[in-house]
Amino acid sequence: MFSTLTADFRIIFERDPAARNWLEVISCYPGLQAILFHRLAHWLYCIGLPLIPRIISNFSRFITGIEIHPGAQMGKGVFIDHGMGVVIGETAIIGNYALIYQGVTLGGTGKESGKRHPTLGENVVVGAGAKVLGNLQIGNNVRIGAGSVVLRDVPSNCTVVGVPGRIVYRSGVRVNPLEHGSLPDSEANVIRALVDRIESLEQEVQNLQQQQNWTASVVSASDEKSPQCQIKDRDLEEFLYGSGI
Repeated sequence: MFSTLTADFRIIFERDPAARNWLEVISCYPGLQAILFHRLAHWLYCIGLPLIPRIISNFSRFITGIEIHPGAQMGKGVFIDHGMGVVIGETAIIGNYALIYQGVTLGGTGKESGKRHPTLGENVVVGAGAKVLGNLQIGNNVRIGAGSVVLRDVPSNCTVVGVPGRIVYRSGVRVNPLEHGSLPDSEANVIRALVDRIESLEQEVQNLQQQQNWTASVVSASDEKSPQCQIKDRDLEEFLYGSGI
């Protein structure tokens, strides 16, 4: 138990550049406080003590804004950064050295009994506002982007983004766990591919028109009646980089 508490304390200095001294961490970090309360509540829950673990859990939620059911299993070195609005369900399992940001939900999807909450492997990063729902298996070294909604199992060493979450493999690339904002934009990539396809089709149409030796008057009239769909590079860049949203 002592080694686990030590790991919970040390990981904050490794992953939060704002952590300056031990007194500040103990008194001002709700994530650490919530984990300490949870470890006490979980121990009482495991020995079968009724009611008291839930009272401790609710008191912890009141002062930290983080709700962790006493039945949830949590490895060592787990860091809940900021943490306001985090909800962790009864049968959730969190592996060693997981990093969880504010607004995360590790929840269920119904009233089924038994294992109904996700299992996170080691070194998992769950971005702000992400939701992992159901009895899912999330592998080691997985990164879940901010705002993502994960509804399927995720193998190890993957990145998940979007709603619903889409898996993006990044084999052979080691990423700092704190760089949770450096995620691929799968939707933008798909839109870029569609735009390229449209431009290719338009070029093929123009080539066919030239091969058929259409007269200039017919081409001119066609252009006036039904202008081609052209997407400006500036409009596309504004969408891809967010300034047009």
